[in-house]
Amino acid sequence: MSTAFAGTPQAPAAARRFVRDTLAEWQLSHVEADAVLLTSELVTNAVVHAGTAVELTCRLDAAAAPPRLEIQVDDRHPLRTVPPPAAGRGLTLAETLADAWGVTYSRTAKRVWVRIDLMDDTGTKGTAGPPVSAPAVAAAPVESLRVAVIVADSGGRVLSWSPEAEELLGRTAGEAAGMTLGELVAWRGDGRYTLTLNDTLDLGRWHGESRMRHADGRLIPVYVSHLRTGGRAGDRRVVWMVVAEAHRYVLAPPPTPLKRETGSRIREVLAGARPLPERLRAAAAVVQASSAADAAYVLVRSEDGEGFAVAGGSGATAGLVGVLGAGVFSQSGPSMVDDLLTTDVELAQQLDARSLACAPLKAGDEVKGYLVVTAAEPGRFDSGLAAGLQHVADQVARHVERERLAERERAYRGRLSFLAEAGELLAGVHDENLIAALAAQLVVPKIARWAAVYLTGLSGTTRLAHVWHAEERHNAELRRALPAVPQQELGAADWPPGAATVLSFPLLTEGRSHGALVIGRAEPLLSRELAGLLADLCRLVALNLHTAMLYARQETTSRVLQRSLLPVRAPAIPGLESAVIYEPAEEGAAVGGDFYDLFAVGGRWWFALGDVCGSGPEAAAATGLARHAVRLLAKEGYTVAAILDRLNDTLIDEADEGRFLSLLLGELTPLPEGGARCAIAAAGHPPPLMLRADGTVEAVASSQLLLGIADGAEFYGETFELAPDDVLLCVTDGVTERREGNRLLDDDGGLSLLLATCAGLSAHAVAERVRLAVAAFSAEPSRDDMAVLVLKAVSA
Repeated sequence: MSTAFAGTPQAPAAARRFVRDTLAEWQLSHVEADAVLLTSELVTNAVVHAGTAVELTCRLDAAAAPPRLEIQVDDRHPLRTVPPPAAGRGLTLAETLADAWGVTYSRTAKRVWVRIDLMDDTGTKGTAGPPVSAPAVAAAPVESLRVAVIVADSGGRVLSWSPEAEELLGRTAGEAAGMTLGELVAWRGDGRYTLTLNDTLDLGRWHGESRMRHADGRLIPVYVSHLRTGGRAGDRRVVWMVVAEAHRYVLAPPPTPLKRETGSRIREVLAGARPLPERLRAAAAVVQASSAADAAYVLVRSEDGEGFAVAGGSGATAGLVGVLGAGVFSQSGPSMVDDLLTTDVELAQQLDARSLACAPLKAGDEVKGYLVVTAAEPGRFDSGLAAGLQHVADQVARHVERERLAERERAYRGRLSFLAEAGELLAGVHDENLIAALAAQLVVPKIARWAAVYLTGLSGTTRLAHVWHAEERHNAELRRALPAVPQQELGAADWPPGAATVLSFPLLTEGRSHGALVIGRAEPLLSRELAGLLADLCRLVALNLHTAMLYARQETTSRVLQRSLLPVRAPAIPGLESAVIYEPAEEGAAVGGDFYDLFAVGGRWWFALGDVCGSGPEAAAATGLARHAVRLLAKEGYTVAAILDRLNDTLIDEADEGRFLSLLLGELTPLPEGGARCAIAAAGHPPPLMLRADGTVEAVASSQLLLGIADGAEFYGETFELAPDDVLLCVTDGVTERREGNRLLDDDGGLSLLLATCAGLSAHAVAERVRLAVAAFSAEPSRDDMAVLVLKAVSA
């Protein structure tokens, strides 16, 4: 197998990965450590000294005697020779680790190669345990066969040593007793997929090559068949049957490694365009066929993290569903179980298997799942298969993790889209019942089969505000079935039938509970992503409920303020009809800077129409001061002019700097024949207009100085009579200064012309016509408060 790399500093790392994957596919992980070191040196040397592109070739010659692995590195700079090791540079590791190495030059390229003999007359190169199958060698004569039996305790300390072991390893039983297997075996477990000696001793069974120390110090190549007995941890025994490497055929089981083409087939399957579950099932089928297993599975960690669910399967129990416990699946490296009945009876029954081999699916240092093969009979698999599984598992893990991240990204985008839609629907809604209805309909049927929203009011009482079912015909039934107040314990008897899961989510904001969202789902489990989405939705709903509560409180405050600043009802005035229209400009406000009043004092009636500079709460405060001062002074018997004088002084003394007031104040005295005599004064206010019975319109008062401007200002009153059928129109500047572009409603006597069209109308009809005219004058909403007072004289 060959590959090429650019002559960059990243080339050695890429070359090491290529060699690891290749040796794992060839089942030669026991020489991986030496091969990777040699590859790193050859590629680094080529990059540093040649600086050209590099071609790397791994070649396995199983037919040679002994079988050999050759690694070649070609560069494109033949004129730069390789320095000898003695020069302090060059291929020092090749001189030390390789059985042979050399350099071949041509006109266009230079090739540096190393050779590792897999077996020779003295033993196996680079043995690691538990080793995988290596190319076969000719069997030694059976006459020289010696089968040594070594028994050790669970910690690996020798308890029994057979005469054949003494003959093979040169130690008597007395000398070997008490020694540990770690002292007797030259164990190298630093390969990518190899196990340590302690991990191997924990396995139920394995077979493989190793080297054991002879009494004279030599390392004897051997083949070991390992068996761990059952029972309690302290009573377990380790039994080793050991033969010389040349007699391995006596103990070696029929090989069950993954076929060499498995890696490439897995890559093809996983790179397809089908959905991930189908690709995982296909990958499991490839692994099952290549390993001659009864079944193969791809397991992924369940959402609760307590076990593993089958994401794809092939073979006898491929349709397995549910979650498998994490007991057997807790290793961070490849492992196998010789007999599941001795370790996990429940898992053996679930999988209908006795033998199991698995390799973890890792993302970084975290185990995301396992690649598993099983067989019905015990002792079916060996450590070579487990090592091969890890090579395949690494490929599967990359695709599973990539798909998981993509799914998380899709879920995140969907979550943002859902919350954006919910926020848009709820924005500007100030009615808590409407918010409850929208919240229930947002989750049905996308998330739940039914939903109910409970609301907690300012008094602390909780009520069932809204219910919604995926089938609307069940709404009434659902409301009857739900408790009026949510229960502390969500018992099945308290909730409607047909819901496998009933969940309650509190509606909390700023430490205050606004109620709860209760949902019923047919599915028994709620994913973490969905639970997080519902929690975010409940926070959004609670925030809007909190805003609605503040809005309701503001409305209540405004109504109370209105009752204090405006008359509750207009009194009946003998000989006169009256009509009032009042519209504050600020949205949601009940009272603003304009105000009106109509009240009786003794046998006389008073009316007032005012406009405080500005609008909103600050203007309303000045409004209250002016209204109550006018009423108090009128009751004290002051004339309209005297009231304006004193109110002016009060505003200068009490009001904020720059707060002015225009005020139209009138006193009405009914006449015996109908109508009334009117004494009036206009302080900075639009003059009132009189529509006479003959249809003429005239101003009946002069505009004087604004109140609150000059200390000591003197005001005067004017008197006129309202005869039957005369109409007096009083307005604030919200009417006269209604704007459309650069034109005002009262430009060129616009208000007088409008009043002239009202002959014969009642006071209420006149006021309504003025209101409609103001609204129709411009498409833009008015930005100023508006007050209209109409008085019409009638016959006695």
